Amino acid sequence: MATLLHIDSSVFPGEASSSRSVTATFRKVWEEQHPEGTVIYRDLAAAPVPHITADAWSAGYTAPAERTPEQSAAFAARVKLIEELEQADAVLIGAPMYNYSIPSTLKAWLDNVLLLGRTAGETPSAQGTPVIVVASRGGSYAPGTPREGYEFVQNYLEAVLKDTLGLDLDFIVPELTMAPRNPAMSELVPLYEASRKRALEDAAARAEELAELLAA
Repeated sequence: MATLLHIDSSVFPGEASSSRSVTATFRKVWEEQHPEGTVIYRDLAAAPVPHITADAWSAGYTAPAERTPEQSAAFAARVKLIEELEQADAVLIGAPMYNYSIPSTLKAWLDNVLLLGRTAGETPSAQGTPVIVVASRGGSYAPGTPREGYEFVQNYLEAVLKDTLGLDLDFIVPELTMAPRNPAMSELVPLYEASRKRALEDAAARAEELAELLAA
C-alpha cells in the first residue's frame, strides 16, 4: 500500500490553522482510500527538526570512515529525514506564509533533506514523487494584486521542491485567511470563504485522484 509523508508547519493547532485544516482534509480522504497504507507524520511546530549545522552539512561530503562522531550523529538525523522522503509515494506539506516566507521549521526540514548527490543533482532520489503544498496566507499575493511582488513562498518552494528535488509539485492556496479576524478586511470575508471552500474541495479531490493513480 502507498505511503504518505505528511508535514505540517503552522504554529497554530487544528482548526485555528488554515493550512492544517486543508492538509487534514487531504489526509482524511487519503486514509479512506488507503486504510491499510502508511502515513509518516511530522509536526514541525510541535517537534522541530534540528537546523542544519556545520557537522550535519560537512558530513554529507565526507567519507563515512573520516567523519567525526559529531558529524556521524548529525548526519544520521539527516538520513532519517531523507529516507522518509524517499520511501513516500506522495508528500503533503502545510506551508503557511509567515512574514512573506515559509516557517523557519519548514526551511530547516528542507535544508536537511536537500543533499547533493542523493536527493539533489542529476538523478534526485525522490524524483517524480507527487507533492501537494498547502500554501495558506493571510492576504492575497496573486498576480495583479498590490503585493504580488512579496510572494516568496510558491516561488521558493518551486525552486527547491520541483527544480532541485525533482518532485511533481502542485499547490493549493487558501488566501485572505485574516479577513474574519481583521476588521479592516471585513469586506473580503466572502472571498476568503470562497477560497477556503475551494481549497478544501481541491484537497479532497487531489487526495482521491492521487490514491486512484497510485492504486492503478
